Amino acid sequence: MTIQSSASQGNVPPRTEAGNSAALWNREDILGKARELAGLVSSSEEVRVFQQAERQIQGHERIQTLIQTIKKKQKEVVAFEAMKNKTMAAMIEAELRELQDELDGIPIVGDYQQGQVEINDLLQMIVSAIHDTVSEKIAVERGADSPPSSCG
Repeated sequence: MTIQSSASQGNVPPRTEAGNSAALWNREDILGKARELAGLVSSSEEVRVFQQAERQIQGHERIQTLIQTIKKKQKEVVAFEAMKNKTMAAMIEAELRELQDELDGIPIVGDYQQGQVEINDLLQMIVSAIHDTVSEKIAVERGADSPPSSCG
């Protein structure tokens, strides 16, 4: 007979009257829940919109050409700086700014960048929620919420 962990059953460990877990979660259970959360995030609207923009960018010939040219010019700047040729480095940096402005002016690039920001914001909210919840539980367990006693 096999006993499944509470996480693999999708259940929360039973609680006692005091609200403490009667069973402890192990590392595998926690990582399993993290994978479930990752699945939820990856199927979110934010990720769907981002992936759509990413596909459009990958199929957009001008965007791909600009990206490759920008990468090439960045390497050239590094090379000219290493050779102490400030004039050529400055000239290529000016070209880079023009290429970057053109790339940034393409609407789907803005959509892609906005998608990155929204996914990052979602991930930061999740991290903050986990941090705040864990910190709160630790503070309660240590009695940090109780007022200091004044015996005297």
